[in-house]
Amino acid sequence: MPLTVIRSLENNLSLKAKDFLLTMQDFFLFSMRAFFTLPKLKRYWRDFLDQATICGTDSIPIVLVSAISIGSLLAIEVGNLLEDFGAKTMLGRSTSISVIRELGPLLMGLMLSARFGSRNGAELGAMKISEQIDALRAFGTDPVAKLVMPRLAAALVMFIPLTALSDFAGLQSAAYLAEHYHHLDPGIFWNAVYPRLGPKDFVVGFAKAPVFAIIITLVSSYNGFIAKGGTAGVGRATIKGIVVSSGLVLIANFYVSKIVLENM
Repeated sequence: MPLTVIRSLENNLSLKAKDFLLTMQDFFLFSMRAFFTLPKLKRYWRDFLDQATICGTDSIPIVLVSAISIGSLLAIEVGNLLEDFGAKTMLGRSTSISVIRELGPLLMGLMLSARFGSRNGAELGAMKISEQIDALRAFGTDPVAKLVMPRLAAALVMFIPLTALSDFAGLQSAAYLAEHYHHLDPGIFWNAVYPRLGPKDFVVGFAKAPVFAIIITLVSSYNGFIAKGGTAGVGRATIKGIVVSSGLVLIANFYVSKIVLENM
């Protein structure tokens, strides 16, 4: 009996490992096809503009809300901590580095993983279930070039200005709270910001934008392309895309910071 249970577990683990490796292979080939079709962007420029509006302009409110919230909270908490040590004048430096290096791009990535990624997964999953993707193939259109590549190009273009907007909103909200909550003169706050920020800080923050764009777009789109099982399958594909892309965004956030800071 114990041997039977052990063999059953070994078989299950072996099948899961094979499924995982096959999924990684399919995802890699899917990603390569998306990148190789980027030269066809001119043909699908209308789709690119539509996706740029969805992931760019339409995402501004949620990016602003998250950036303002975290900037305000950071100013209050860090200011209270620095005040205990008599170093409240360092609030601008601490807040600016935290927002520009980490919190600005990270929050932008997580918010867009939930908003843009979920839309990709749900929309492409519904097209897969309703056989619209198969219809595109039947008419001689590459579905990856038509549906995925414009999303990838739009995300690569729009995530950088969204990161800049997130940084700006976070710093402005932190400065406002520093002035009205901690009664810190704005000149003191900003004088602690500008001299302390170097090229390395901006490179760390803005290098994350294209990485997050690639992760969110490809993971969510791939899960939509492999959706099956009716409307419930679309829901599962959408949720899986959000969860996996959000986790990979957190992992990529750490490694991009580590690589850039160690090499600059």
